[in-house]
Amino acid sequence: MGTLSRTSRILVAASLAAAVLASVGAGAAPAEPGARAPGGPRFTAGADGAGDPYFPRAGNGGYDVSHYDLDIDYEPPTATVPPTPLSQIRGRLDGVATIDLVARQDLDRFNLDLRGMAVSALTVNGKPATGVAPPADGEEVEGAAYWHVQDDADRRWELTVQPRPKLKAGQSARVVVTYGGETARPTDIEDALYGWVTTRDGAMVVSEPEGSMTWYPVSDHPRDKATYSFEITVPAGKTAVANGEPTGDPVTAGGRTTWSWDAPDQQASYLTTASVGDFVRRPATTSASGVPILDFVDSKLTSGQLATTNASLALQPRMIDFFESRFGAYPFSSFGSIVDNDSVGYALETQTRPVYSGSAGQGTVAHELAHQWLGNAVSPDEWRHIWLNEGWATYAAWMWAEENGGLTTQQAFANWYAPARTPAYWALPIADPGPLGLFATQVYNRGAGTLHALRTKVGDDVFFAATREWLRRYDDSTGTTDDFIAVFEEESGQDLSAFFHTWLVAPEKPTSW
Repeated sequence: MGTLSRTSRILVAASLAAAVLASVGAGAAPAEPGARAPGGPRFTAGADGAGDPYFPRAGNGGYDVSHYDLDIDYEPPTATVPPTPLSQIRGRLDGVATIDLVARQDLDRFNLDLRGMAVSALTVNGKPATGVAPPADGEEVEGAAYWHVQDDADRRWELTVQPRPKLKAGQSARVVVTYGGETARPTDIEDALYGWVTTRDGAMVVSEPEGSMTWYPVSDHPRDKATYSFEITVPAGKTAVANGEPTGDPVTAGGRTTWSWDAPDQQASYLTTASVGDFVRRPATTSASGVPILDFVDSKLTSGQLATTNASLALQPRMIDFFESRFGAYPFSSFGSIVDNDSVGYALETQTRPVYSGSAGQGTVAHELAHQWLGNAVSPDEWRHIWLNEGWATYAAWMWAEENGGLTTQQAFANWYAPARTPAYWALPIADPGPLGLFATQVYNRGAGTLHALRTKVGDDVFFAATREWLRRYDDSTGTTDDFIAVFEEESGQDLSAFFHTWLVAPEKPTSW
């Protein structure tokens, strides 16, 4: 995420039992066919969450998704005079999600996350399921069925699918969900805009940490990465931009245009986008290594916003070249931008095509580009490990500034480290900042400070060799802080436990390490 932090509000969710962890998400080992507890039923329900302590019901257990095909028809809000207040604007989304998955246990039923949308039809392997009211605890439902619980107060948005016949471990299934509803401006746990954010001219789609469920049925946790394809139909004259690359030219018929996109790389759900607006597609450019760069810029930027954006986007090829020299080959099929004159108050590293609010500044572009390696290719196994995203992207932006004639990384470190700060600032443990601290400034800046201190401790050769090994080992997957420490200890031959405790956990300013 971009460098702007978020506001806070009370968390309203309880942790799942630790036993859930063993059976959920792409990070868990696949169950053996027919595996079950001694004396227990062969077919059981997949967990209704990935077991993340911060967002217990985000993601789901019992299966892995391999591919999402999203066919979306979107009608932006109708313009009014005087303009409708932003809080009251509404669009309309109708979609068909085709989800290819593999069962990782013998499944009696399983869940998808879906918030604010209504399901009108559902099939599993071509067999229709019947929509029913959510059953009471312990109540059995006969036959192929689905039911949907939407509890905003408890942050519980669960679409339960009961396939018949049941799914055996290792079996592939295709789930087709027809759904739709009114779109608004959803907010996350901190009351910040996220997900499918309706704008006057379309939508800004930015879903960190678990906002993708506001616009399609999904296992909404980074452990369950998948590939994606999109067909987004909008009024003629609007542009729809998603991850990956366009598949052919847009097709217009009956006053509506369909934009098709293919995202062939493994991707965490929060990194998906399907932003709609008055975007102008710019001629493609490439980096020195041949990475295609596709930029889509709102036609309504002010002259100042446009000047800032143009200057920053022009640097993208050089930025890619620089980060490749430090981190290794760019990990995806393309890069670029979506620059919207509307704002959600931050930028987001949506995979291959970051979304920028208002304008794209140079430091923010460097930050979001660095995320493609650090956060996107390698994602946090649980959300508490977010410093591995934001600390790295912040430090990478420091590195780019030095490369481009700005402050050195040592000067940037000193500018952050030297000022007096309150005890509360240093008390936040960035290795586990809590769900309301995900986007605290300490996660970004103390995270970057940690990496600079680590670099000075182990030396440049070890620092960058370990970084490349981290990216190689966990590419297309997820990692933890402990995993990161282990890589650096292997490469350096040092015991770094005290160092990382000082920088990531200790509730005071680091003074020696």
